[in-house]
Order: sequence, then C-alpha cells, then structure tokens
Amino acid sequence: MVHTIKLKNQNGKVFYEKLTYIYLEMPNFNQKEAELKTRLDKWLYFIKHLEDFEIIPAIFKDEVFTQAFEKAELAKFNQTELDNYETSLKVFRDNKAVYDYARDTAFDEGKLEGILEIAKALKENGISNDIIINTTGLSEDEITRL
Repeated sequence: MVHTIKLKNQNGKVFYEKLTYIYLEMPNFNQKEAELKTRLDKWLYFIKHLEDFEIIPAIFKDEVFTQAFEKAELAKFNQTELDNYETSLKVFRDNKAVYDYARDTAFDEGKLEGILEIAKALKENGISNDIIINTTGLSEDEITRL
C-alpha cells in the first residue's frame, strides 16, 4: 500500500538521505472509515474518497482536514468562478491592509497626542524641560511650542 524508496549506489549505500520517494497503491487501500487508526490512514482514506464526500465526515473535523476540504472545493471551480473568487479575495486583502494601516496610524497619532497632552500638563505645572524630555522623549523644540 505505501512504499518508501531511497536511491542506492552500486555498493548498496543510500545515495542521498533526503531524497525519498513514497508510492501509494490507492487501489489496495480498502479500509473503512471505522477502521482508520493513524493519521496516514485518514489521509489515504481522504485522498481515495474525496470526490465521494457530500459532507465532511466527523473523523475529518480537525483544522488540517477542514483546510484540505476548502482547497478541494476551490479545485471544482470553473475559470469564471475561480476568477471571481480570486477577485473577492484580493478585495478582502486590500480592505484588510487599509484597515490595518488606518488602525496602526490612528494608534500612533493617538499615542503622540497623549504624550503631547502629558508634556503640556507637566509644563503648566512648572516641571523643568529636562524632566519633560526624559519622561516623554519629546525634543526641546516640541516642548517649547506647547
């Protein structure tokens, strides 16, 4: 059913440890859903029966198999459906990038406004510019303009 093959040289030594071929004899895989024990068994069952599934079987409810089912759904799309999907995905990613940038920028601007307010309050309460510079990280020019 599963054959692992490594290339060997003329002396029978493995040619390269990282080069391995794995052959699956899918017609010989005849386990039923209730007989699946290992992750490999589940993957082989998944591969052999994927096109027969109407719904995701309970044994495939973990995240890896759920993602595999989602990818399999995309594989069924015709070119128009695939183009529409990719366009909507691009729009989603663009919108998310704009949102993330706006959130980060607003956070940075809000942080600066807060520092300026604190520096202004410290200055109004007679705290020296040196202490305000050390506390806020603002420059002397910024503190003078407050």
